[in-house]
Amino acid sequence: MSNFIKKLFGTLAQKPWEKEQAAIDTYHSGKTFNLSKQTSAVIIIFGISTVLFSLVLTGYLYTMPPEQDTKFLFKPNLLWVNTMVLFIVTYFFNKITKDLTKNNTTKIKKNLILVGGLSYLFLFGQIFFWYQLLKDEKFVYTNTYFSSFYIFTALHGLHLLGGLFFWGKVCSKTLKLKESEIINQSKSIYALSLYWTFLLIVWLIFFFTIYFFNDAFIAWCKSLIT
Repeated sequence: MSNFIKKLFGTLAQKPWEKEQAAIDTYHSGKTFNLSKQTSAVIIIFGISTVLFSLVLTGYLYTMPPEQDTKFLFKPNLLWVNTMVLFIVTYFFNKITKDLTKNNTTKIKKNLILVGGLSYLFLFGQIFFWYQLLKDEKFVYTNTYFSSFYIFTALHGLHLLGGLFFWGKVCSKTLKLKESEIINQSKSIYALSLYWTFLLIVWLIFFFTIYFFNDAFIAWCKSLIT
């Protein structure tokens, strides 16, 4: 960690306009971090998504009326089920990446199909939950709480659909390969694993905010923002 900090601040202290530094830069390979293109793309998506979801969460905290009690407003069991599904998906993705590291490719195809199926199950659970809310006459315009819930789950669902699009491309290529050739897809699979881990983290932040945290926590968050 200390070497990384020295390297970072050493780079910031460089003066590329000077002849001596220009000569050094000319012979630099240009590669600073040992990251694949797939992983780099996922990290960029992390940054964009973090800003987007942070704005949604901030908007939720700011627009919640002070007279609206959120402590026991919304505690459906289906959210627990969906959260467990995402945990299982992340577990299997981690198992896949470990198997790739050990060159154990016997169960990778099966596990890739499994994580895709579970991800679609999560989306189906969210749609079913929306149906329950609409049936109970809890619409977007009912109050700030439910409008925030619909917006966040819709964005998270779109985020997951984007991941499933690339999962489909990687999975279709992997299924056509022999077991000895699956290792060639390791960079793409590792990037997908990171993507699903990020999806789980975002969901957990939303889940604990909307399900557990009461008015005292919301007031504390507002004080931090202000």
